[in-house]
Amino acid sequence: MAHPALRPDSVATITGGASGIGRAAAGRFAAMGMRIAIVDTRTELLLKTADELTALGAPNVITSDADVSDRAALAELEAEIAERFGGTDIVMNNAGIPGASMFGDPEAWHRTLNVNLWGIINGSQVFAPRMIERGRPGAIINTGSKQGITTPPGDPAYNVSKAGVKAFTEALEHELRNTEGCAISAHLLIPGFVFTDLTRGARTEKPDGAWTPEQTVDFMIDSLNNGDFYI
Repeated sequence: MAHPALRPDSVATITGGASGIGRAAAGRFAAMGMRIAIVDTRTELLLKTADELTALGAPNVITSDADVSDRAALAELEAEIAERFGGTDIVMNNAGIPGASMFGDPEAWHRTLNVNLWGIINGSQVFAPRMIERGRPGAIINTGSKQGITTPPGDPAYNVSKAGVKAFTEALEHELRNTEGCAISAHLLIPGFVFTDLTRGARTEKPDGAWTPEQTVDFMIDSLNNGDFYI
């Protein structure tokens, strides 16, 4: 059975939507006929992706260069989407950046947590109230990471941020499930090794063991349709 939010009249908002998993998700949702809002601080790449989504048939694509760590900027975007499209049905809190070493620059630690963790908290808390109020089926998909569960050595700031995303999203799903009249579900996307701008480093070709963003999104869609929380 298809997830009830995966329908042509849905509106999907995707942070980190100009490349990687976010871009692949935007393309998949656009191909379903959804209206799309993509958020990314890389303006040139953002506009290029918007043109590609329009070519796929997505009507009236909204773009925003809002920083997800800026709650007020996300609130302005949420209001704009509500005014133009009536509201959001799917929020994919996907923006993320690399981390920092254990005794690295404290500002890098703050920035990692502000984007990777607070960006997801902000996106969920800003968009969820109107989503619940509208009474339409919807979904909040938060991008975690395998590193937030296995916490391997080498990137502690990233691991901490993604471990926080896991805990937050579990609590979010509990809250939504126990809210009367709420038709919104929460889901934790837990990618493994996906070949994106975040992970490619100096590589120019995808390693054999890595997934493409498109493969990851295909799996995500299948899991949503199966009703999975952990993806």
